[in-house]
Amino acid sequence: MAFLQRVGTVNKGDMINLLKTIQKNSIRITYDADFEGTCPIGSSKVGGQPDLPIDFEWYYFEGGAFDGTETNRPLSFLAQIDCEEASEFEQEGVLPRQGMLYFFYELETMTWGFGPEDKNSAKVYYYSGDKSKLKRTDFPSDLLDEYRLPEMPMSFSSKKELPSFEEFSEHFEMAKNIDWDDFDEISYELTGEMIELAGEGVNKLFGYANIIQNDMLMEFKEDASKWCLLFQLDSIMTKDYEMLWGDNGRIYFYVNSDDLANLNFDNCWLFLQCY
Repeated sequence: MAFLQRVGTVNKGDMINLLKTIQKNSIRITYDADFEGTCPIGSSKVGGQPDLPIDFEWYYFEGGAFDGTETNRPLSFLAQIDCEEASEFEQEGVLPRQGMLYFFYELETMTWGFGPEDKNSAKVYYYSGDKSKLKRTDFPSDLLDEYRLPEMPMSFSSKKELPSFEEFSEHFEMAKNIDWDDFDEISYELTGEMIELAGEGVNKLFGYANIIQNDMLMEFKEDASKWCLLFQLDSIMTKDYEMLWGDNGRIYFYVNSDDLANLNFDNCWLFLQCY
């Protein structure tokens, strides 16, 4: 693919320099889908029983069930992340340097996140205390087995990213000077990933969302610039377990940048997208 040497009034070198200014670092997450043991208490992992302070109160979501009734259902535990471990791969100073982050989502409903009625169907909990005081916590008795994710240890790496072209076009002034093909080529040159491949099986903290359908930042309207991706998790498939977000999609937790700076995760918002 030959790059057009001039895009509007911006040449290739200038455009590369411009795009470097909007690069973000993501903390890429991989997990061992063949794991059959038990992770140490306080370690980073997907699924299993969470390690929580003894006074933690499990999250519930009251909403319409598939049979049309309104019921109060427990959220499923998705993942816990040891911030001290993950912060070794964080370059922008936005992740807490200590403590634990926990992610929960109500899996019978699997809300899409596009309306106020979805509030509290997904939650993020931050624990800043002593990890030695954490306790492996039983699931609520009314959490069905199919909504209990298998336990899989995490590992981390660091990756520079650019936004999807949809997000780039909507939120960056420089986008008027470059088309999709040229952006894709520069993206590959800077990050090593083609746009159309970057979303395959990517789990991470921060960076830019690998969008399947539409730009989710638009849902925050005039406050879009204040929100950023916190956690992205693809559908989970192991040899013994399958949890598809919609039709083999992914979920995205967003956080307001002011809340993030204050270590307040109470207002995080989840979106689900699928193919």
